[in-house]
Amino acid sequence: MITVSNVTKRYGEQLALDNVSFNIEPGEIVGLLGPNGAGKSTLMKIITCFIPPSDGEVTVCGHSIFDAPQEVCRHIGYLPEHNPLYTEMYIPEFLQFIAGTYGLRNVKERVEAMIQLTGLTPELGKRIGALSKGYRQRVGLAQAMIHDPEVLILDEPTTGLDPNQLEEIRRVIRNVGKTKIVLLSTHIMQEVEAMCSRAIIINHGKIVADNSATELKSQELSGNRYTVEFDGAVDIDKLRHIEGVIKVQHLQGHTYSLQAKGDTDIRKRLFQWAVDQHYTVLTIQKEQESLEHVFQQLTH
Repeated sequence: MITVSNVTKRYGEQLALDNVSFNIEPGEIVGLLGPNGAGKSTLMKIITCFIPPSDGEVTVCGHSIFDAPQEVCRHIGYLPEHNPLYTEMYIPEFLQFIAGTYGLRNVKERVEAMIQLTGLTPELGKRIGALSKGYRQRVGLAQAMIHDPEVLILDEPTTGLDPNQLEEIRRVIRNVGKTKIVLLSTHIMQEVEAMCSRAIIINHGKIVADNSATELKSQELSGNRYTVEFDGAVDIDKLRHIEGVIKVQHLQGHTYSLQAKGDTDIRKRLFQWAVDQHYTVLTIQKEQESLEHVFQQLTH
C-alpha cells in the first residue's frame, strides 16, 4: 500500500503541496491529474524519496520515506517524465546494468522477461540512441520493472507516442496493474479512462477530486447540458430566457448547446418554446459529461 498522510511541500514562500492525503491499494491503477504546476511531479518525487516533504508522512509497503528510504526505493519502479537512458548501450546491455545496480541474482531471466513483457525483441540489435520514442519508453518501463517492484510510478509515460504505441504501452500497464500498484501522471484524459481504475485530481497543491472516472463524470458539476438542432437560425438571447437555462453556446449551423441549472431537465420547456416561437426542433440530446469537462470545472 501507498499511504500519503497530510503531506505539505514548500519551496520558500511557494506552497507546492497543501495537506495532501490518500491511500492506494495493490491492484489499483491510479491516474494523477492536474494542470501544469499543480504539484504532481513534486508529489511523485516525494513518494520516490527524491525530495523530502516539509510536513507529513509517506509510507510505501509499510516503510517510511524518512526511516527506511532504501527499503522504499527497493519496492518502487520509477519512470520519470524525461526518460534517462544510456543511449550508447544496447537494450540487453542496459537492462543487465540496471539489474546489477539492484543486486539481482537472476539477471539473465529478468532481462529476458522484461524484453518479452515490453515487446522489445524486434529492436534488440539497435543501440538505445537509435530507437524511436515509443521503444525508448518501453526500455524505460523495462528498467522500472526489472527488480519486480510492488509499486510502479510513471510520470507522463505516453507523451509523444503514436496511436499504435499508445495501445501497446497501455496494454503493458494494464497487465502490470492487475497485481501491483500503478500511479501515473498524465494530461491525457483518454489515458485515464482507458487504463485507470481511479483518478486523483490535484489543483494548486490540493486534492480536489478522488474517485473513479465514471463517478467523476456523473457529478454534474455545472448542471445538465443539451445539444439541440433547429430547422433554422434562432435568437440566442431568447433561448437564454427559457426557464432553467443558464448558458447558451452556438456550435455550428443551427445547432446550439444549452446548459441548465443543476439537475433541471429543460427538454419539455424547450419543445414548448420552439412551438410558441414557430421553430422546428430536429434533434435534442442530453450531453454525456466528459472527464475533460469535469477536469476543467475542478481546476479553473
